[in-house]
Amino acid sequence: MADIAALLEQQIPALRRYAYALLRDHDRADDLVQDTLERALSRWSLRRQDGDLRAWLFAIQRNLYVSRWRQDRRRGAPVAMEEAPLPAVAPRQETTLEVHDVLAALDQLPEEQKSLLLLVGVEDFSYAEAARLLGMPVGTVMSSLSRARQRLRSIVETGRTRLLRRVK
Repeated sequence: MADIAALLEQQIPALRRYAYALLRDHDRADDLVQDTLERALSRWSLRRQDGDLRAWLFAIQRNLYVSRWRQDRRRGAPVAMEEAPLPAVAPRQETTLEVHDVLAALDQLPEEQKSLLLLVGVEDFSYAEAARLLGMPVGTVMSSLSRARQRLRSIVETGRTRLLRRVK
């Protein structure tokens, strides 16, 4: 191990110069050199004995640099908390509660009304297609759907006032 350390120690100044040339930041360059040496030590058994140690170390360093550069590009530039913009999307907690209310209300409907609402409202079937599917006249589908929507609306409105209470 002492001979490996001696071999690697000779290469550190050149690795630091190359890292600084890539990054233009001493701290990040030192981190890159450290990661390079760590990677070299952990994969020492994979190194070709007849190969050039310096070239192998520089290849490791460059590959680490490129990987981090790609990762940073995907993540975007770091921003201080004080400078971070506010979220562009409104919080969705209330929307999630409303969806849960609607689904709970949908479960309270009779099966025929529930099926009609799902076929026409969710699956986008036409009235004629829903009538054919359920084996009933189109007029019956339209009136049943109207009653289903009205009942669903009343269940959601009465349930919301019961479940959610505004606090000032």
